[in-house]
Formats: sequence, C-alpha cells, structure tokens
Amino acid sequence: MRWIDGHCDVLWKMWEAREPISFYDADSPLDVRFPKARAVGIGLQVFALFVSPKMPKESIWDAVLRQVDLFHEEIVRDGSEVAAIGSAAQLENLKDSGKMGALLSLEGADALAGELYRLRVLHRLGVRQLGLTWNHANEAADGVEEDRGGGLTRFGRTLVEEVTRLRMILDVSHLSERGFWDVMEFSDVPVIASHSNCHAVCPHRRNLKDGQIRALVEKEGIMGIAFVPQFVHEPKEEAAVEHLFRHIDHVCELGGERILAFGSDFDGISHKIGGLEDVGSLPYLEEQLLKRYPEHWVRRWMWGNWYDFYRKHLP
Repeated sequence: MRWIDGHCDVLWKMWEAREPISFYDADSPLDVRFPKARAVGIGLQVFALFVSPKMPKESIWDAVLRQVDLFHEEIVRDGSEVAAIGSAAQLENLKDSGKMGALLSLEGADALAGELYRLRVLHRLGVRQLGLTWNHANEAADGVEEDRGGGLTRFGRTLVEEVTRLRMILDVSHLSERGFWDVMEFSDVPVIASHSNCHAVCPHRRNLKDGQIRALVEKEGIMGIAFVPQFVHEPKEEAAVEHLFRHIDHVCELGGERILAFGSDFDGISHKIGGLEDVGSLPYLEEQLLKRYPEHWVRRWMWGNWYDFYRKHLP
C-alpha cells in the first residue's frame, strides 16, 4: 500500500458513458483504472457517487443507485482483486491481502431529497462518506457557488446528526464557508475536505481559507490536496507539479502535516496538471515529493494520514 486517493469520479464517468467503460481494461479511457492503479500501489481508492446538477431532480436517486450497482458489479466484482471497505477491520485486513480497497462516498446530498431513510439505505449499501453539497444549494446546505453563502438548513443539521449516529464521515469539499463552520459546531462528526486546496495560495472559491485549515487541524480531520489545475495555480493552463508544493508548504506552515493527504479528483477533471495526467503519474509525484520533503512526511501524505483517519473513524 503506497497510496490512498481520497476522491475520484470513475463511477460518474462509467455511468455517463454512451458505451460501456471497463475499470479493468489497460486501455480504458479512465484516469483511474485497475492495471495502472495496482502497478503504482494504490492501496485504497475512494469512489464518489456524483450526479450532474443538470440531471432532473426526480432522476438523481436512480442515477446514484445505478452507480452503486456499477461499484459492486464492475469495480468490486467477486472481491478477488478489489475489496469493498466499510469498516476498520476490513481496512486492517486489506494491508496484507494484496488487494486494492474501494470505499464509497456520496458527493452531494441532492439524491436524498430531504429523506433520511435514503442515507440509511446508502449506508447499508456500503457508503461511508457524505459530502453535503456539490457547488450549488440543496435541501441540506449551500454550496460554494451560491452567492448568498447560506449554511446548514434545518434538514442539514438533522442530516449531520444522522451521519454522526451512523458513524459516517462528513466531507466539506464544495460546501459554503458558512456551512463549513456550521459543521464544525458538531463535536462528534469526523470531518474531511477530500479534495480541496489552499485559498491563500490560489484564491479559488473551492479552496479553503487559513481559518478553515486550522479548524481541520484542531479537529484532526483530513485535507486532500486535489490535482485540479484551477485549484492549484492561476492561470490553470500553467499549473505544474511544483505549484502543488506551495499548497503543501502552506498547510504545513499552518501545522497541518498530520492532516495532509491527496484527493486527486481524477476522472472529474478535463484539464490536467503537466506530469499528473492519470493514476500512472503518481510515481513521478512521489519522486518529486521525496526530493523536497522528509521521507516519513511523504509516506504519511501518500497513505499514512488517510489510513490512520479511516482506521479511527470507520465503524
């Protein structure tokens, strides 16, 4: 186990494709595909359940369930090469199994349509993380692109309480700043920003401000640095691996070396950072990290911080 990647959109790309896409085909158009993922040492990959906001509301629940089905039928299959991870015990068993782990996360509570029973259904199907919003507002909260900047709704607060009861993990990537601080009021819910970078380095709406990063440090959460060019550098066309280091340096300056990790957002992005085109590029990133930072830090960022967090917070 060399890497844990906290976010990819493989399921969305497979579900949206006009022709079937294979996760196991070496020539697959997926950024994260099994042959390359295994070759570079992906020990655990988090798979997001995402539906475009252009989808009619009445169709979103069905689309999410179909992606859950793709996860079990086309990613995990018989479990001989990829193991579904839903508990701390399964995570610990993964280390010596030789298999790649796969964990399900719901990106945006739109599919719940204000119904807690749907969260419980998804939990029983293996979903262990919830991102309250994508970029826009839903029944739970405002996303980062809502100009009014609202926080959690009444349903959103009830939803966070249910997430806590189910021992799920809450993802604040895409959530409005006010919503972020509303979440931080809940002392017992484990919080991550699975694919977010530093606003002080690159002032994109999706990036976290220093106070938010410090709050994640205090809460012992996780901040997954994303490979999205517009989150990394302005202008995005010039984003390079070296620009990622500015975000890493900044998180460390804020005391966050123990929460820092990676959430690539592969298969959810059309533009790529030079040298980070797909999962097969991770050895290059590892090589560059080791040139700049102590090895024990790099290993923690590659997999250790994610692993310790999941071992602590998965049921």
